[in-house]
Amino acid sequence: MALGSAIGTGLFYGSASAIQAAGPAVLLAYMIGGAAVFMVMRALGEMAVRHPVSGSFGQYASKYLGPFAGFITGWTFAFEMAIVAIADVTAFGIYMGFWFPDVPRWIWILAVVFFIAALNLMKVKVFGETEFWLSLIKVSAIIAMIAGGVLIVLFGFGLPAEANPGIGTMLAAGGFFPNGFWGLLASFSIVMFAFGGIETIGITAGEAENPKSVVPKAINTVPVRILLFYVCTLGILMMIYPWNQVGSAGSPFVQIFDNLGIPAAAHILNAVVITAAISAINSDIFGAGRMMFGLSQQGHAPASFAKISRNGVPWMTVLTMGIVLLAGVVLNALLPESLFLIIASIATFATVWVWVMILLSHISMKRTIARENLQASEFPSPWWPAASYAALAFMGFVIVLLGIIPATRVALVVGVVWIALLFVAYKVWVRAKGHERAELVDETGRDYVPAETR
Repeated sequence: MALGSAIGTGLFYGSASAIQAAGPAVLLAYMIGGAAVFMVMRALGEMAVRHPVSGSFGQYASKYLGPFAGFITGWTFAFEMAIVAIADVTAFGIYMGFWFPDVPRWIWILAVVFFIAALNLMKVKVFGETEFWLSLIKVSAIIAMIAGGVLIVLFGFGLPAEANPGIGTMLAAGGFFPNGFWGLLASFSIVMFAFGGIETIGITAGEAENPKSVVPKAINTVPVRILLFYVCTLGILMMIYPWNQVGSAGSPFVQIFDNLGIPAAAHILNAVVITAAISAINSDIFGAGRMMFGLSQQGHAPASFAKISRNGVPWMTVLTMGIVLLAGVVLNALLPESLFLIIASIATFATVWVWVMILLSHISMKRTIARENLQASEFPSPWWPAASYAALAFMGFVIVLLGIIPATRVALVVGVVWIALLFVAYKVWVRAKGHERAELVDETGRDYVPAETR
């Protein structure tokens, strides 16, 4: 599930903006950002193994930081998933424009919104199977693309005779830091957006058959995924095609192979990135829905959000996300050119804010474990406490960057307004139960038994 959300629009479309900002140095940005995200995931994993619940880090924040922290974390994650989903449907419309340039983008977006909403109303098993195959297609395609890219670099398949693929092509236009250190910093807003949604691993813990086994395995593969799916892929692309010629009119992957005179590859890749976008939207709606379901159980959202359909799905949350995505249809009709960067920047703020709350919750939990002499965690975060505080400082740095860079400043403004609105909403609408800390069962040292069978 987390793979479905994290590997999608940020890589297949947003990477063009990151490359334009930093040039080849974008690879360093992905490695630095990826290291910080891995520490967030290990912190989340330690909490998820101790408390495998639906609602995940929203409830962890409520327990270890207080009910308002849980409220603000849960709703900001739902906001993040909604904004990311709008970015994903926007990218879907752009991808379809590669084949149907004369069809208005909003028509494709409207169609995919209804399709994904219908899919999310089916049984979780059907939804999970669909997501598995969608994710498998894009992961397989990335691996095949890396292999094909290596062959192009080594043997020049499909390239003109004067081409010189390799490190020389990557560094030809200004070296590794063509836009200086500032270019590297400017790329972080898109780079961190690309990783957004990976925290959905925590959401799935409440519905996994054996979270104590599944969650650690999923989280420990994060570094490999980052190196393979982001660093290797973009590195090979920049060895084949000059980075300063990568545009944002569609997926850079499709653009590169199309310009190399390999039209069949371009069409195949366009089908893949469309699959990736659908997969990401699918995961976004799932994650937001399950979080809102958890918020409702805590008294932080309308009681109707906890209603379950006969298929076992919280249908009101799916309906709510569908309505939000319809707003994306309107925005794409009004702002077809500038929408993606604005949405990606706002999503970056929401994403990083959620990661900050995860890290703060984890730090508070570790202090509680030490203070109350609780049983040691079964999946402890490494390099504690230095790595956790370093990751926290980095996330704060990214938020500051959003405000410094003119193109992304709107994200910080929207983020501050959003937090202020949540504060007012909490004071005005949350009552009784919503002002209590979450009570979570500590599963450390015992075999996990799903909540519904206890």
